[in-house]
Amino acid sequence: MRLLIVGHGRMGTLVESLAPAHGFEVAGIVQRAGGAGAIADARFGEADVAIDFTLAEAVPVNLAALAARGINAVIGTTGWQAHESSLRALVAERNTGVVAASNFSLGMALFELVVEEAARRFAPQANFGAWIHEAHHDRKKDAPSGTALSLEAGMVREGFPRTIDVSSTRAGFIPGTHTVGFDGPSETVELTHRVRDRAVFARGALVAARWLIGRRGWYSMRDVLE
Repeated sequence: MRLLIVGHGRMGTLVESLAPAHGFEVAGIVQRAGGAGAIADARFGEADVAIDFTLAEAVPVNLAALAARGINAVIGTTGWQAHESSLRALVAERNTGVVAASNFSLGMALFELVVEEAARRFAPQANFGAWIHEAHHDRKKDAPSGTALSLEAGMVREGFPRTIDVSSTRAGFIPGTHTVGFDGPSETVELTHRVRDRAVFARGALVAARWLIGRRGWYSMRDVLE
């Protein structure tokens, strides 16, 4: 399996180092965030799938270039969701495949299911309010995180009818912590997912990339784990 790595910052470097353990040969590395030119020029040869950990503004450009070459893509970047409808249409038109997620941790994908079940159970308990707090390193630009917004959307989808307070912390080198809480008159229930190492996101992206080879359509990590 031949992998194209789009973006070679902290996450791209981790993907490169872990790729062989997941059965991948690195076909090429696109250094620039908006690397459409390098992608179109085919300087990396053939690739079965690409993993994009770049910048939000680069995702539409990169995905268009990948789709034009018929290369499936795993999108690990966040903050581009305003373009999702047009990108879905592009992928459908080009008959390629995408796995997009706000968080590629396998544990987080399962954590989301737990949170949604909790929200469904707490929904009819009118005395319980809910909140989400997320903490990341001080270089993360988007706040709240895409994962926090995804958790909130899942809770609403499962019928939680009251306001869900969402807050963020940006400090130091925190890889990522998400806490969902339900608070009643005399008690609190908290669910927490805590990342100890950013490599968890690279491993999850590589699992998604293996799964995506040969598939067509738009998928999430939940699809990968089903």
